[in-house]
Amino acid sequence: IPLWAGAVIMGFRSKIKNALAHFLPQGTPTPLIPMLVIIETISLLIQPMALAVRLTANITAGHLLMHLIGSATLAMSTINLPSTLIIFTILIL
Repeated sequence: IPLWAGAVIMGFRSKIKNALAHFLPQGTPTPLIPMLVIIETISLLIQPMALAVRLTANITAGHLLMHLIGSATLAMSTINLPSTLIIFTILIL
């Protein structure tokens, strides 16, 4: 979050006109301007939370996959070692 906040703050400080242009598309009707600015501001503030949830889900899925492959290899190693190594190699690819 600090890196994201720093990037947003630096973007606003260095090029305020370009940063504010992201809040409002060109050619927006005048009555929609206040609502769009509020929606875009909320979107900007929620973005780090959404990215954190996605990162957590990806890390969890990776750990789960490693655990499943490890468990399958361990369970199969009692059956036949050469076939276990072949299947393990295929799963890793």
